[in-house]
Amino acid sequence: MPDRVLQRAALSLAVISSFVTPVMASAVNLALPALGADLGLTAVTLSWVQTSYLLSTAVFVLPAGRLADIHGRKRVFVWGMAVFGLASLLASLAPGAALIMTARVVQGLGSAMIFATGMAILSAAFPPGQRGRAMGVAVASIYIGLSLGPLLGGALTQHLGWRSVFALGAPFSALALWVALGRLKAEWAEAAGESFDLAGSLIYGLGLVAIIEGLALLPSPLGLGLIAVGLGLLLAFAWWEGRAPAPVFHMHLLRRNRPFALSCLAAMINYAATFAVTFLLSLYLQQVKGLSPQQAGLVLAVQPMMMALFSPLAGRLSDRVQPRIVASLGMGLTALGLSALSLLRADSGLGYITLCLVINGVGFGVFSSPNMNAIMSSVEQRYYGIASGAVASMRILGQMTSMGVATSMLAVYVGHVRLAASNQAGLLASLQAAFVIFAALCVAGMFASLSRGKLPGGGE
Repeated sequence: MPDRVLQRAALSLAVISSFVTPVMASAVNLALPALGADLGLTAVTLSWVQTSYLLSTAVFVLPAGRLADIHGRKRVFVWGMAVFGLASLLASLAPGAALIMTARVVQGLGSAMIFATGMAILSAAFPPGQRGRAMGVAVASIYIGLSLGPLLGGALTQHLGWRSVFALGAPFSALALWVALGRLKAEWAEAAGESFDLAGSLIYGLGLVAIIEGLALLPSPLGLGLIAVGLGLLLAFAWWEGRAPAPVFHMHLLRRNRPFALSCLAAMINYAATFAVTFLLSLYLQQVKGLSPQQAGLVLAVQPMMMALFSPLAGRLSDRVQPRIVASLGMGLTALGLSALSLLRADSGLGYITLCLVINGVGFGVFSSPNMNAIMSSVEQRYYGIASGAVASMRILGQMTSMGVATSMLAVYVGHVRLAASNQAGLLASLQAAFVIFAALCVAGMFASLSRGKLPGGGE
């Protein structure tokens, strides 16, 4: 008989932790124009407020997953929540851009520890036949956070200033810590006593830093060179992990487990195609359409609201129908919405933008829960920490790629200058180019999703 008390505690913890990180991420997007105006930052520098957080999360998430398997997932989660909350306060008090970036890097470390353990704890608490429904609820909380983030971010920025947005993470972190320490009476550490692969973690982290820094410097030769170095380091990481006695990531999960590998690839592609949409549309709505932060937040909340509505239904459906079928349908809808956004013009109506966001939100919601169910159902329980870290890594890699594309397009079409009426044409061109790239990524992601094969116990 499953432990109902443990399941309720694990699900409550997953809901809280899944809510706090996206509510912060989407709220910060609404605060960026005000932050840039206050501190005199360029559009490219503003993108690094988000990118530095994502890069830090990506660098640490795989090592955090491995450390959780060795030392305990609950323990790593608790430390991650504490770091995230303290870094949120530090960012809200920072006097300049350098300290804000530093705080965002530390916040990324905390997020990595949360991402690497949250779904692993939930997967350990629920058996396969109930896991899709539980994950649907957890994923819905992500989208509720994304829905409320623009509303909270816009309202706080307009009435209390951009610093209040960064402070938002602290009280939610405190609530999650109370649940974790007071209600979750279990620990999971199937790899206790094994060693930690420090060398592999360093190679992996340096590779990611080189790629993202290179994307920000495109189209310069230095940018291309850094991307090449980063890709080389990631290949070296794959070679090293195949030979390390206690790897930070078991490469056989990718080489021999087709559903796991292709589900991770589909997750990365989907986030690469969708994450920067809110960032770019926040600039568009405030700089081109002249909306206030609060008004822009109301418009942008439409997409995650659709995600929150459809992800529990899709998660439940993936317990009865093969997840690849449901997830591929969602990816196709997202491609349609992004294609429509690539036609955006200065005089596009808010109704058109809202319709595009509705299509995107439904597509993402239909994709995400079944894809997560497919990933966690395709591995043994002893690999839950690594699998959770892997999917979090794919998510963050996708988000970084998305921001990298957005940053590159801004650098090419707008340049390293402050946004103003004189460069609105460049901003529009950068948005259109980015959305074309994102739509093409979604089409490629559909093939990865459909090719993953049938999962045992995943319905017909």
